[in-house]
Amino acid sequence: KLQFLYFIGIMRTARTALSKRVVGRRWESGKSEEEKKAWFGYQSVKEDEKEGMVKKLFEQVSGKYDIMNDVMSAGMHRCWKDTMVGRLDPQLGKQYLDVAGGTGDVAFRILDALNEKLMTEPPLSATEAGITISDINGKMLEQGEIRYLDRKKAGDAAPVNFKEANAEELPFPDASFDAYTIAFGIRNVTHIEKALAEAHRVLKPNGRLLVLEFSHVEQETLRMLYDAYSMNVIPALGQLFANDWHSYQYLVESIRKFPRQEEFAGMIREAGFKGVSYDSLTFGVVALHSGWKL
Repeated sequence: KLQFLYFIGIMRTARTALSKRVVGRRWESGKSEEEKKAWFGYQSVKEDEKEGMVKKLFEQVSGKYDIMNDVMSAGMHRCWKDTMVGRLDPQLGKQYLDVAGGTGDVAFRILDALNEKLMTEPPLSATEAGITISDINGKMLEQGEIRYLDRKKAGDAAPVNFKEANAEELPFPDASFDAYTIAFGIRNVTHIEKALAEAHRVLKPNGRLLVLEFSHVEQETLRMLYDAYSMNVIPALGQLFANDWHSYQYLVESIRKFPRQEEFAGMIREAGFKGVSYDSLTFGVVALHSGWKL
């Protein structure tokens, strides 16, 4: 009888372990209705609602997105993006994917770097698509396409593709890109884990992930000053320059809900990336995370 009970205990333990593995791999299907929540700023919303809410918000601000970036960062976003692309060090003949990059701010910096190399190195072949810009919001992509047409008339050589797509379900084959960049976009994703897994999937072996995102100021006095500025001044400036308090309020709140630097680095490691590192820029107002698919 004792042996029988022992056997039953083993079977139950094995079944529990197997169940946990299945849930780990298909975590979403095992969630209760209470657990299927996501943060939209400080507001708890249903997971399947957040994507539409974020999309609607950026549709509203697409025409003034550059103003939004300047207001959110006091113009520093330009320096941070320059740093990001400098770390990337774009090379001719490589495939680059910029996610949540609708207006082309990062992609066009990559394009500038490639154009500089074209001055001294052989040009890209006519059939090679060097840069792909992906964004879930078609209106944001429209802004980027308009800017790219202006640049193309000025003689840009490397082709740029635009693709409307969800960062959690990218429509690209495995191992398609040499580098994946995303700037100020991953905190708006409903399931960050899924987006990171997709980044890993579409990267080639030895491919690099670079994530630029608003983060957390560590020094207490500076943090208090930054919190006061971001929570009170930024929405007011949004109202002043873009007639939109709510969108700027959401963006500030979304920064507060985003994981801290080391926690986010851990999420990147869990997605399968190696050599994960990060740099806090401007006292931690933003962080630049890097990882490699090895």
